[in-house]
Amino acid sequence: MKIAVLEGSPNRHGSSNLLAEEFIRGAEEAGHTIRIIDAAHANLHPCTGCVRCGYEGPCVQKDDMEQFRGKILDSDMLVFVTPLYYYGMSAQLKVLVDRFCAINGSITRRHMKSALLAAAWNADDWTFDALAVHYRTLVRYLEMEDCGMVLGKGCGTPAMTARSQYPAEAYRLGQSLK
Repeated sequence: MKIAVLEGSPNRHGSSNLLAEEFIRGAEEAGHTIRIIDAAHANLHPCTGCVRCGYEGPCVQKDDMEQFRGKILDSDMLVFVTPLYYYGMSAQLKVLVDRFCAINGSITRRHMKSALLAAAWNADDWTFDALAVHYRTLVRYLEMEDCGMVLGKGCGTPAMTARSQYPAEAYRLGQSLK
């Protein structure tokens, strides 16, 4: 299976990317091909809502989305990776997700698989509620199969994350994919 890992952390060595590394390790050991899309460090502009793409593209904006389009549409699975910022995905990942507007129908027709990897300093029971609902709504709208979530509560630093159970959960999720 071809898996596109959509990283949304401006901190390349942060907790959410640590979860992504473990997921990738497990998925590669299971024989899958990984493509990383670093939304946080890409030249991506927000969707303007002009709909000149006709929901099938190409987008009129000339930035990194055109190269990401091919990687996304050639994948069988999308993995959304984000730190939890103000109880939602990072703005960097959200810009990429909003740009799905220009490839909406193509994503939906592929019936891809998906997963969510997220990390947050906060460890309250409700910490990930809004993000989980947003993710499930996105998956439902795009007609994807949800393969799971790893929600790293109390993962404020990479050291905290490394000592938690969440890297092992991310690894097992990657390894379990069929």
